[in-house]
Amino acid sequence: MEQKQIDKVTFGTSVAVILLVCLPLAIYPKLGGALIRDAYGYISSQFGFLYLLAGAAVTVFLIWLAFSRYANVNLGKEGESAEFGDYSWAAMLFCAGIGGGLMFWAPVEWAHYYIAPPFGIAPQTNEAAEWAATYGLFHWGPVAWSFYCLPTLAIAYPYYVKGVSFLRFSTGCHYFLQGEHETRRGRAIDFFFMIALLGGAGSSIGFTTPLIATCISRLTGFANGFALEIVALLICVALFSASVWLGLKKGIKRLSDINLGLALALLVFVLIAGPTVFLLKVSISSFGLLAQNFIRMNTWTDAFSNSRFVENWTIFYWAWWIAYGPFVGLFVTRISRGRTIRQVIFGMLGYGTLGGMFFYMILGNYGLSLELTGTFSVTYLLQEQGQASAIVGILAQLPWSNIVIGLFCLVTVVFAATTYDSASYILASSATRRLAAGDDPARWHRLFWAFALAIIPLTLLFVGRLTGDARAGLTVMQTASLVVSLPILFIGVLMSAALMKQLRADHP
Repeated sequence: MEQKQIDKVTFGTSVAVILLVCLPLAIYPKLGGALIRDAYGYISSQFGFLYLLAGAAVTVFLIWLAFSRYANVNLGKEGESAEFGDYSWAAMLFCAGIGGGLMFWAPVEWAHYYIAPPFGIAPQTNEAAEWAATYGLFHWGPVAWSFYCLPTLAIAYPYYVKGVSFLRFSTGCHYFLQGEHETRRGRAIDFFFMIALLGGAGSSIGFTTPLIATCISRLTGFANGFALEIVALLICVALFSASVWLGLKKGIKRLSDINLGLALALLVFVLIAGPTVFLLKVSISSFGLLAQNFIRMNTWTDAFSNSRFVENWTIFYWAWWIAYGPFVGLFVTRISRGRTIRQVIFGMLGYGTLGGMFFYMILGNYGLSLELTGTFSVTYLLQEQGQASAIVGILAQLPWSNIVIGLFCLVTVVFAATTYDSASYILASSATRRLAAGDDPARWHRLFWAFALAIIPLTLLFVGRLTGDARAGLTVMQTASLVVSLPILFIGVLMSAALMKQLRADHP
């Protein structure tokens, strides 16, 4: 019990952050929304180039590390085997990292680029369609997983190899802190992590809750409104509360294993039932276009036309991954004991990128095929009724549409639950004073954070409905992620330096 005592400072700070974020937004939603939008525009335009440089730098660094003399260093005791098999490990990192957001973006992200394409291309042309099918693969590809992988390695090495008993974000800077994790420096690092986690997780379930509600409305005939969104949120809360109560191996692992299988079954059905040849041809073409232009897409700042494509999409995504990176890094650290540095890098960049690509290549390209053939105008419904309605409209064009929508809804619910139970688990771990490798935080502690985290998306839904703008609440948390990702970006530099100094000292 001594090891699982609550860290009162971290616990109290996290609760205070939730209240400080939610209460002002609920009381002054319009004023808060306007200030947030202005802040987003300023930061993205003035500091956006830093995010592009960071994306390129972290990807190159990790690829070098995977082939360096440190590649076979075991993140555990010498000769220790991996705690989880490849399938379960991949399922958990995928479900924790991007699952819920992927269900919201993959089917229709192409439509945003088709309407307003990059590089000054004419909208709704064949060239615009080519880039529309490609940019989603880029935004959810290797760079995103590189932002996740760096904190994983930086935290896992001191936690498993050096025997640090803190599973916190500041563990990644252990070399510089020298055990002083509870000083002001360590607390400041962990505070930024808390803000980032709340912003990232709030955005993720804020995206998926209206989508789940729209699916339920389509299947049951119930009116789609705030009340149904609350019901959808409560379903997610109940599921991830049960999962986090059962723990990592009995709850999160099993739920992730099952849901990955359901998601793959959904993709295979769409591939077979849809225009299979078209989906395969566009997928191959998009992959080739991405490979040929990867450097260009990583360094394009849009300095001359100022279309804000980079600020609205690439910089937003990079900031979101950076803000979400500490949480994913902590969670993947917990499930990666016994793996080598090379296995973690190739696993995260490989499994993560391929998983995201499959969703975009099948679900996204199926929606694009409906648009191009005139079978169903996705762009019209997107602009008139919103993204959730457009996604359900795409699924409704498939054979046995109600079954497909039901399966899609189930997968989305479980993805949202696995994202949140992972976040609850990590918040409980971070607010525990001592946590030995392989141990879980106290059960009541995990359950508390499962319910506390639900306050954020509930506030976002309220702000959206009260202002008449469904995206207003989401914009708040997107911008919170952007703001807090700035200091985390620089903390990432410290983590890289700390990791390399420890590796050089231990493996001369």
